Amino acid sequence: MTMFGKSSSCQYNPLPQRDSISLIQSQHHKGHSFDYIPKITEDDFTDSSQGWLSWICNVIVISLVYICTFITFPISGWFVLKMVPNYQRIVVFRLGRICPPKGPGVVLVLPLIDQWQRVDLRTRAFNIPPCQVNTRDGGVLSVGADIQFRIWNPVMSVVSVQDLNASTRLTAQNAMTHSLSKKTIREIQTERVKLGEHLGMDINEMTRPWGLEVDRVELAVGSLLKVPEGGPSGPLIIPPSVPGLEGLVGPIQQLAMHFLSHSGPSQTPKGKILLMLYELSSVPRSAVEASPCSVEELLGVVKLLLSESLVSQVGACFQFHVSSEDGQQKSYYVDLSQGNGDAAAGSPCREPDVTLSMSDGDLLAMFEGRLRPFAAYTSGKLKVQGDLRTAMKLEELIKLLRK
Repeated sequence: MTMFGKSSSCQYNPLPQRDSISLIQSQHHKGHSFDYIPKITEDDFTDSSQGWLSWICNVIVISLVYICTFITFPISGWFVLKMVPNYQRIVVFRLGRICPPKGPGVVLVLPLIDQWQRVDLRTRAFNIPPCQVNTRDGGVLSVGADIQFRIWNPVMSVVSVQDLNASTRLTAQNAMTHSLSKKTIREIQTERVKLGEHLGMDINEMTRPWGLEVDRVELAVGSLLKVPEGGPSGPLIIPPSVPGLEGLVGPIQQLAMHFLSHSGPSQTPKGKILLMLYELSSVPRSAVEASPCSVEELLGVVKLLLSESLVSQVGACFQFHVSSEDGQQKSYYVDLSQGNGDAAAGSPCREPDVTLSMSDGDLLAMFEGRLRPFAAYTSGKLKVQGDLRTAMKLEELIKLLRK
């Protein structure tokens, strides 16, 4: 804790980044607003550009203000003493010249000659809304991002940029568009985590001279707006350790891998290959025309598929809460826990093992194969309450409907 404006011994330790030190030194060239402080990154605030006459005038004025402040104390204490918490610093301009950051603790800000600004050092976040990205293979993909950043040098954040938040947001969006335009759609979909890390380094190269550091970048890959030139030659085959699933842990990752393992047209004997299709993969018109048009028709098709073998494979009861476009809520159930199974509207006689909530259109699309369960789950269209391992068993019924 500091008292009366003495600088704190707290050290700013930014996260290690690619060529961070040499980058900052190389970018401090003439034309920056803090050129008169050549060692600002080393907390050296010695101003060699000030002449001896100016220095004498500054000393006289500052001395007079100090004397007046102490004469009128403790009344002046209400105005000149500032409480600074641990997560903040105060940047002071004394007679127009930058001073070392003050805080945390009780700091002294002189009246009339000091202009000061609080700087919050806590991590903050912002969202880049989904925007269209033209990929290297000629496709158009909707991609957004969630970015977390913090200020590691409060003086640079005040001196070097006027609107830190707006500048950071614009820089991050331009860097994301430029970086992803060099990748193919398959690379963006399968290397989302790795691309986010590289994008964070690219943003840091531009924002670290502002005293800002990006801690995390998480890409949000949306829908495919335009199929690449020539179209997808087939499903993309990826090993189970897909980087895009690294952020999902525990039962959620198992649910995603299980759903995706049956989404392709063919399967290997070992069943250990994940098949990820493009969002705009075409569906045959005949299949669409023969598909059910309502949840009730889908329920009738499900009843025809119920059997003792299916019940023995699943052994669970599922409750569906389905919402329609007009706002109505309907309940259905599929009981595959006993006998030959049962499916009807309403609630089952026993307590359901898993409850699934989604819209009627998404439910039809999922059972018909037009909507991947993994995409529905991660996008929030499908909400699961209960044991996720039990919910994965519903895939057996979905496979029968797709045959």
